[in-house]
Amino acid sequence: MNARKSTLILLLFLLFILQGTVLPWIIPDSWEMRIVPNLVFIVILFVTVYRHRHTALVLGLSFGMLQDIVFYGRIIGAHSFAMGVSAYLIGLIFQTPRAPLPLMMTIVLLGSLLEDSILFGIYSIFKLNSDPYNWALLNYMLPTMLIHFVLGLLLYIPVRRQLEKLENGTRKEEKE
Repeated sequence: MNARKSTLILLLFLLFILQGTVLPWIIPDSWEMRIVPNLVFIVILFVTVYRHRHTALVLGLSFGMLQDIVFYGRIIGAHSFAMGVSAYLIGLIFQTPRAPLPLMMTIVLLGSLLEDSILFGIYSIFKLNSDPYNWALLNYMLPTMLIHFVLGLLLYIPVRRQLEKLENGTRKEEKE
């Protein structure tokens, strides 16, 4: 594994720590149960588009399992499954090597909605959620999508540059 891939994994781990330590202080207490920012998932969506959907699947499964273990204890594997599958499906739909900003923000919105819908379905199947989908959509999925959109805008330039450097480094290794 080269230095660029290690940098990507280190970046994801740093974002995982930030979303567990700093973001809860930033979010107002009244919104704490409605908004669940997921920085790692946003970057995994960038990896889906700029790198490859299989890489995003593995990262989604890995960091989703880490989230299940650290943050959510109800069902181990729900977030892992939701992050991995939604990143893979988004990668199947959007196969553009260089996504412009509007397309990437659409991908972030759709990926966020897909992940939250999968989690809602899993929790409904296991009777951990008794709320209807309409209520969940309006009360926590749409606010979370809005926050993911804003965070995606903030992360667009640095993450895109990092992933392009990773792609250029991989091409150089293949030529050698």
